[in-house]
Amino acid sequence: MANVKIAVIYYSATGTNYQMALEAEKTAQEAGAETRLLRVAELAPQEAINSNEAWKNHAQSTQDVPVATLDDVEWADGIIFSVPTRFGNMAAQMKQFLDTCGPLWAQGKLTNKVVTAMSSAANAHGGQESTILALYNTMYHWGTIVVAPGYTSDVIYAAGGNPYGTSTKAGEVSPEIVAAVHHQARRLVEIAQRIVGV
Repeated sequence: MANVKIAVIYYSATGTNYQMALEAEKTAQEAGAETRLLRVAELAPQEAINSNEAWKNHAQSTQDVPVATLDDVEWADGIIFSVPTRFGNMAAQMKQFLDTCGPLWAQGKLTNKVVTAMSSAANAHGGQESTILALYNTMYHWGTIVVAPGYTSDVIYAAGGNPYGTSTKAGEVSPEIVAAVHHQARRLVEIAQRIVGV
């Protein structure tokens, strides 16, 4: 029987969400999933990227990561999203990609996919929860099955206690955050396996 298929789709300016996405993909593979690690397309002008050394360096170091397409979304049984907050909402790069999924939605091809989300912000209370919830609003319209980590493990408390999805401060992917990402990814794969019947 085929493995469950998990797309890990992220946006990251300076690397925090990329690191969380890498950890999520690794755990999904260990849990028996076939995975694709994908970044959404960058929308910012090159001059803005070049004005921030960390942003420029991260963009250069991850330029070979495939850019997510509608084919990837259709392929996946489950999706793990990781995205930074921008003023309490998801970064425009991720929102733009989600907005392009309308044709799949119109054909019913997003229904019953299993999804979960993670986020970061510049400080501990910088909008991570509202960003994850905003992303989930789109998922409800898609008809997906949202799998939040909830309080299903002590690692959630150790990582700051966000029941909606793992969240952290930019630049801080601590062992506690990694453990929460691993738990969330395993939970997503497990539920996806149940839904798909693997």
